[in-house]
Amino acid sequence: MFNQIAYLILITMLPFLELRASIPYGINILKIAWPTVFIVCVIANMLLGILVYLMLDKFINFFLRFKIIEIPYRKIVLRTQKKIHGYVEKYGEIGVAIFIGIPLPGSGVYTGALGAYILGLKFKKFIIANIIGVLIAGIIVTILSTGVLRFTT
Repeated sequence: MFNQIAYLILITMLPFLELRASIPYGINILKIAWPTVFIVCVIANMLLGILVYLMLDKFINFFLRFKIIEIPYRKIVLRTQKKIHGYVEKYGEIGVAIFIGIPLPGSGVYTGALGAYILGLKFKKFIIANIIGVLIAGIIVTILSTGVLRFTT
């Protein structure tokens, strides 16, 4: 059982897969009870989002030491942040939560964290959006994976 949980966590940590792949894998392939799969994958995905957001700060600050990167970054990203600051403060968490929560390719905590960071969403607000978004995605994927909601013709 420990190895199976480790596989779920590993799949959840992979970009473009995350819990969209780990939940169906755990329920349908490994045959683990859906509540266990849901809890493991959702917690792993929430922690991943926080880790990615924090690492972005370190990563970007490292590269900003180079003028070739720092000048366009300040010109494009910081100027954009100033222009949209009011909207980000007003709608930021909701928008990021919905983006993370829609279980489609290209959405999720990796791109949600990157978008939140670039848009200047504060860390505490990102944590709220991350938790809500991951819960939404986890619920949707679990419902689809358990067959509660079927799309048949």
